Amino acid sequence: MKYHLKNLADVIRSKNSGPYELTFDIMFKTQEIYEGIVAAGVINKNSFAALYNISPDDIMEIVHFHPAKAIKVTIARPVPSGHLRETDVYGAQQHAPLMNFTFEMGA
Repeated sequence: MKYHLKNLADVIRSKNSGPYELTFDIMFKTQEIYEGIVAAGVINKNSFAALYNISPDDIMEIVHFHPAKAIKVTIARPVPSGHLRETDVYGAQQHAPLMNFTFEMGA
């Protein structure tokens, strides 16, 4: 079955995590959805790297935070925050590709 992340999550956001990192938070609607996503391994270095057209090596960590039903992904910023070429100093507009993330899970 095909799923759209935006339909399963209450919150999908990105934010500055220091001058050299961006963090993405995905907070799921229910514990059951969260546990299913984690168990299926849908959000992993390869899927995230493909979505953002970056190397899996640029993904610093993926954290499953059970109390918040959340997955947090931290990546190396392509351009440091505040750099002349930076277009989103707060990192608050980088979550858009996650809104269109689709995947298959289950039978």
